[in-house]
Amino acid sequence: MEYRVLGRSGLRVSEVSLGCWAIGGPSWRDGEAVGWTGHDNNASLAGLKRAFELGINHFDTADVYGDGHSERVIGRFLKEVPREEIVIASKVGWFRGTAPNAMQPLHIRHQLEQTLLNLSTDYLDLHYFHNTNFGPDDLYLEEAADTMRQLQKEGKVRVIGQSGYGYGDFMRVCPITRPDVLQFHYNAFGSPFDQPDTNLFKWADERELGIVLFGPLSQGLLLDKFEPEHPPRFGEGDIRASNAAYTKERLLEIRRRLGPVKERFGGEVQDLVRVAIQYALAQSPHACVIPGFKNAQQVESNARGAGNPLNAEEATFVRGVLQGA
Repeated sequence: MEYRVLGRSGLRVSEVSLGCWAIGGPSWRDGEAVGWTGHDNNASLAGLKRAFELGINHFDTADVYGDGHSERVIGRFLKEVPREEIVIASKVGWFRGTAPNAMQPLHIRHQLEQTLLNLSTDYLDLHYFHNTNFGPDDLYLEEAADTMRQLQKEGKVRVIGQSGYGYGDFMRVCPITRPDVLQFHYNAFGSPFDQPDTNLFKWADERELGIVLFGPLSQGLLLDKFEPEHPPRFGEGDIRASNAAYTKERLLEIRRRLGPVKERFGGEVQDLVRVAIQYALAQSPHACVIPGFKNAQQVESNARGAGNPLNAEEATFVRGVLQGA
């Protein structure tokens, strides 16, 4: 396993870390499916333990993943490994309970206390604002930022992070939240975050911010493991059930685009895991990726994607094939 420092945060993490959304299981928010089906708690715990054995030291979760279930599974894991060797990240911002907004300062504090209880720990290494919704006209933005810094002073949070979904949103809130780590969606299919006018990698690198990338495998779509003639079906509470990418037509198109990648780098799923992970990592020396998992086998596959980088020409080839750029 290779390791990277997340910019000025000083956090040293495995370049392939783990996203723990899927182990939260099925869940809903405002009537919409936002979880994953097919999880098993014992398999999840075995995956976490295997990750630690393989040198993965950074685990990313959130209060909303299974409404705390992901955190509680990780809490079981933390009882069996040295806490000081693990970097635990969680987030606040999608689950609002009875508060008018999830970023209301009192709610942020309450959620952190619940998160710490779920995780069986007394501090988070990294705590994110999960989104940039701070209420109408950013009503709670300044107070939320002040609350997070107060929690940092209290020793309950080591590093503050900001997750988001649009370049303009990051530009709007980061001067107030002042994060040391950014988290956003990125993979080889393309993203506005690496375009000339909205290059978040460049912006972050200039400020020595750490970068954590979720979705590097595009929920398995970059691995060409789904059969177009028999598209996968997902159960209730699974966010993928509403994703049009899992249709026959879309899967055929993805297979076509991946053809040249498979010809050059190898046609096995593991070959594509390596290409997808290393393409994302190539965007910044301060970045790590957090692919998801449900079991030890998937953890091992993710881990094998580490330590074998793409060179600049190979990354350009992948970009050109998959994005037409």
